Amino acid sequence: MSELKQALHERRFVCVLEVIPQQSPARWSALEKVVQRGHLSGWPLLPAFADRVGAHSDLSPLDGAGELGHPASSLLHFSGKDRERADLLRQMASMKARGLTQLLLLSGDSLPGHHPGQAPVRYLESVPALQIAREYCPDWLLGAALNPFKYREEEAGAQYLKAQTKLLAGADFLTLQLGFDATKHIEAQAWMRAQVRTKPMLACVMRLTARRAAVLQDVPGIIITESMRELLAREEQLSPAYASARSMERLALQIVGLQLMGYAGIHLSGVHTLDELLSLEQAISEQRNSISSLSDWRERWQASWQLSGLPPVGFVPEAAVRETGQPDVAASRRERLRYTLLSSVHRLFFSRRGWLGRAFAWGVTRPLWKAGSAATVLHAVERVVKRPLFGCDTCGRCRLQDTLYVCPETCPKGLANGPCGGTHLNRCEFGDRECVHSVKYRIAKSANQLPVLAHTLIPCVEAAHRYRSSWPEWFEPEAPTSER
Repeated sequence: MSELKQALHERRFVCVLEVIPQQSPARWSALEKVVQRGHLSGWPLLPAFADRVGAHSDLSPLDGAGELGHPASSLLHFSGKDRERADLLRQMASMKARGLTQLLLLSGDSLPGHHPGQAPVRYLESVPALQIAREYCPDWLLGAALNPFKYREEEAGAQYLKAQTKLLAGADFLTLQLGFDATKHIEAQAWMRAQVRTKPMLACVMRLTARRAAVLQDVPGIIITESMRELLAREEQLSPAYASARSMERLALQIVGLQLMGYAGIHLSGVHTLDELLSLEQAISEQRNSISSLSDWRERWQASWQLSGLPPVGFVPEAAVRETGQPDVAASRRERLRYTLLSSVHRLFFSRRGWLGRAFAWGVTRPLWKAGSAATVLHAVERVVKRPLFGCDTCGRCRLQDTLYVCPETCPKGLANGPCGGTHLNRCEFGDRECVHSVKYRIAKSANQLPVLAHTLIPCVEAAHRYRSSWPEWFEPEAPTSER
């Protein structure tokens, strides 16, 4: 059993150190000393290698682990952006050859240069990726992500619904997005405790400085409010040494608080040298010795974000604060009418029991349509019918019934099981539309279909299936269907 797997099984707090595998000999030399130390404040310290978060010239997670001698404790990330099943299986085969058995599966932030109006880029979603990985290596330690730092009902609800599907798909643990709102950390723990089978959760943490805050405010899914930036900038103006000490104090304090909340560990970013690690260890010791309860911690946490002459820091986006107290969301009349109409049409034409469905099935499953120009014509007909209604891109395996007739192909990443972590107040990470999964959530809530979203695992669309009609396959006796 791997060290991380054993620590999670024994409920021992653990520190996972995220490494961005850059091509820098000096960086690797410094990191080697950190990893060789092997612990932080008595907790196991284990390396994790990020995937596709930096420049194109960065190393792969596997090559990054190789720079440190492929330690068996390594947790490798796999980002699904612009990836297919074959890419995941290749990485897993290479990992298996090197004795590495721990994988964190992520859909990933937007691919640099990906513009939705141009050629589509499809992402191997974390839910089917978990299913693929679990089938290929049943005994591996598999993780997935959860972003609880959402402040509209639709995007928050959709995040937790998708997290449920990740657990169903085989996730052994969840890692939270980087965030600083303790209320949301507590909310995520309460959600997990309400699950039938609870799983350990890690929380991402980072030492936040004014410079990092300026960078992170543009990272999808990370909330850095104006009041947070103002406080960090004022501390830097007072004294760089003072700002450095305060940022280290807050990092140590957050880690202590997360342990009190019941988190299984932390996913630590931004620590690159042994001196930084030792400074953090000293700060943790000071905080841990002076805090006796979670309520004590909350007072200390709030005080750490206060500075004379500045208003109290808020962790909630201002636009979300203004909407506090508004009634629960519901689908609009148009959304409800559209769902009712389309579900009725679906039952008529795609039921295998009704006479109209049987007639349609007989027509589209004739051998005539299987290949050649006839197959091209059928594909064109389906596209002409469905694109104006749904934004359909004829993926070849229609999933509309499982997505409440909100086509997943209208998501710039092609995600079907739920949103990525990059939404902001219901807006898509790309900023050009409302997240389709927020729309889907509203419809599901109004139609009493939320449990369907929580318990339906929608498979990925293989590249070879795309751009052909999905109608013949729908009526095949053993056609692949969503797992419920």
